[in-house]
Amino acid sequence: MSTREFTGHYYSSVGSLLERFIQEKKACGYRYDEAARVLLRFDRFLCDEALENCELPRSVSRKWLAKQPHESVSTHRNRIGAVRQFAIYLCRSGYPAYVPERSFGARRANSFSPRILTHDEIRRLFEAVDEIAPTAKAPLRHIIMPEVFRLLYGCGMRVGEVLRLRVIDVDLDRGILTVRDAKFGKDRLVPPALTLVQRLRTYAAFMGNRPSDGYFFPSPSGGPWSPEAVYEMYRELLMRCEITHAGRGKGPRVHDLRHAFATHTLLRWCRQGADLDAKLPVLATYMGHRSLAGTQRYLHLIAELLPEIAMRTNAAFGNVIPRGSAS
Repeated sequence: MSTREFTGHYYSSVGSLLERFIQEKKACGYRYDEAARVLLRFDRFLCDEALENCELPRSVSRKWLAKQPHESVSTHRNRIGAVRQFAIYLCRSGYPAYVPERSFGARRANSFSPRILTHDEIRRLFEAVDEIAPTAKAPLRHIIMPEVFRLLYGCGMRVGEVLRLRVIDVDLDRGILTVRDAKFGKDRLVPPALTLVQRLRTYAAFMGNRPSDGYFFPSPSGGPWSPEAVYEMYRELLMRCEITHAGRGKGPRVHDLRHAFATHTLLRWCRQGADLDAKLPVLATYMGHRSLAGTQRYLHLIAELLPEIAMRTNAAFGNVIPRGSAS
């Protein structure tokens, strides 16, 4: 019986191994949805190339991995990374495969630095979102969006984490949010500040009794709001606040509210003379970082914003702020 009969959506000569590879990734806790879509397209390409043997020749792989016109560097590198990981898996399984070099493809520019809104800009942003009006298509947006944006900044949550919250995930008696299946496939508990909990209680009372599996912030259709809708709202709010936007992907981005939360929190701790060695793991856990490396990069932003604090902190804690540029 041929391999194709066992591969589901994957029909190439390496289709069954592609399927096993993706299952292994997901079993390890990775969401891996986007990479799976990349590898599905790769599988279709291999079918078109009529590859017969269970292998990945260099010429075939490099043909598919060539940068496409108008393809962004990030998208190109994602394709390379997915194929590289699968090729390593094939080699580990005893099959011949070309593994793309790490230097293959265009280098990603590392010059981007998040746009950290000031406390005054955050205040103006909240004032603006509190003044938005309902529309025929979104009759509850003036009720929902003020709380969405306060969670994005007040808890440093990712956009998807806020939009996917269900009624059952929001325990307003204990003041705890349960973020399920976050970026690295793990759940975590997020306790908002008491003032934010009180706002959420007022919001929940307005929305009335709802099914426990319903979305806490429902879109007009009853499902979750899309990140794109929140992004468009954010652009509108920035214009109202007269905060300059440099263009899509250049900031301020919605995700920069998460960066602002982390940076402002660390700045507050620095001014209070807190022990950052003890505080960083707390912040990392709260934000759902997989390691301290994801949290330490905010120390670079502190060094850029307030060099005198960086000098004082390094003197007190032994160069806790690592050297290097912010990423």
